[in-house]
Amino acid sequence: MERKVAREFRHKVELLIENEAEKDYLFDVLRMYHQSMDLPVLVGDLKLVINEPKRLPLFDAIRPLIPLKHQVEYDLLTPKRSRKLKEVRLDRTHHDGLGLSVRGGLEFGSGLYISQMVKDGQADNVGLQVGDEIVRINGYSISSCIHEEVISLIKTKKIVSLKVRHVGMIPVKSSSVEPLKWQFVDQFVSETGEKKSSIAGLASIGGKEIKEKKVFLSLVGTKGMGISISSGPTQKPGIYISNVKPGSLSAEVGLQVGDQIVEVNGVDFTNADHKEAVRVLKSSRSLTITVLTGAGRELFMTDEERLAVEARRELDRQELMQQKRVALETNKIIKEQQEKEKQRKMEISQKAAEEEERYKKEMEKIEAAETKHSREWEEDWGAKDRPKSPSSPRTRKSSSPAAPESKAAKAKSSPDEACSLTEEDEEEDRDEQHLAGFIAMRENCRLSARKEKRRRKTRRRPTWTHCRSREKTRRRWSLS
Repeated sequence: MERKVAREFRHKVELLIENEAEKDYLFDVLRMYHQSMDLPVLVGDLKLVINEPKRLPLFDAIRPLIPLKHQVEYDLLTPKRSRKLKEVRLDRTHHDGLGLSVRGGLEFGSGLYISQMVKDGQADNVGLQVGDEIVRINGYSISSCIHEEVISLIKTKKIVSLKVRHVGMIPVKSSSVEPLKWQFVDQFVSETGEKKSSIAGLASIGGKEIKEKKVFLSLVGTKGMGISISSGPTQKPGIYISNVKPGSLSAEVGLQVGDQIVEVNGVDFTNADHKEAVRVLKSSRSLTITVLTGAGRELFMTDEERLAVEARRELDRQELMQQKRVALETNKIIKEQQEKEKQRKMEISQKAAEEEERYKKEMEKIEAAETKHSREWEEDWGAKDRPKSPSSPRTRKSSSPAAPESKAAKAKSSPDEACSLTEEDEEEDRDEQHLAGFIAMRENCRLSARKEKRRRKTRRRPTWTHCRSREKTRRRWSLS
């Protein structure tokens, strides 16, 4: 089962990741996790490799490789990707707008994704989430639509029908020259200078919610509104406030540079040109103006603000690259340590094999010496288990008590026979002493061989008790 899971995981890696360096990094991250068992670090490292929606299935492929005790936490840390479509309906005429922000389009090489949500707004109440991909609007597929076409499609009906699926990632592309990047929802921070929607309640910039605001201005007895307006670029049409005079009536009611004017006295300014907008604003001394706060702030940024934004982006990029470098260096160090440990184990096993071989050779020498000793003894004294001689002194001693009497009687009867018996007894005593000495020498040799075996075993596997025993023996002999 484990081999099958590993085989399927490798197949998915080969299918979804083409860069060999990224494959090696992914495998190294998993090895590091199985050593440290640090799950948040693992998920953070995985997000550096699984950095686009098509690689998201790798999270599901990695899950069986995670221990059971960590799988629940793993599910909480990884993005939840849904394959099912969910349909919701939003009222475009609602006073708070749609309550969401979108980004993407065909011109950016991505679909349309929800990047911001107004808390407790329409979109939030119907269950939409940041990271949802909008697949259909009012029944029409938007896979081949640019951003402005999507906006126009939303405007066609008062009730907007959206079909979405949750991806958990958001496209990031600040300019046409930069490559498309992806960020996870928990890592995403809204940046200025991005392509946003200009519909009421549909966009947000700089991490701040864009809200529709209505103000009333009475120009009776005043010199003017105290603002300047300008038209937006082609990719972001509309009428925007480009300057607000300090202390003017517009400043008092809260109008700011970058606010988009969407309606004045019931006249729609979404597609109005500059001349028409100026004419409507000067046509009456009482104005009811509807604006989107901050919708065009990036169009009127100063050079210092643009430089600050670019510097922040560069810092974020360098921080990510630093994280990658640290992870790669850590993996390299761990690999070197593993290689050294493997080499050390090989050397230990080789030394153990050499010691075992030497021990076998010494034991063979001892056995050969014992065999030679036994053969020589047999040549001199016959078989090892030969029967004892009946004329041996032990046999005579263990015989009946009448033997000394008969011997003494023979000595009294014949002096010559007594002399010959004495010589034979002495000769038998000498043979017996010689045999006893040889047997003792043989036993000593066997005892020495056993001690040698025991000593060599002790040398190979010394224990604390043996070491203490040797130390006591050494002290005893040094004192003596």
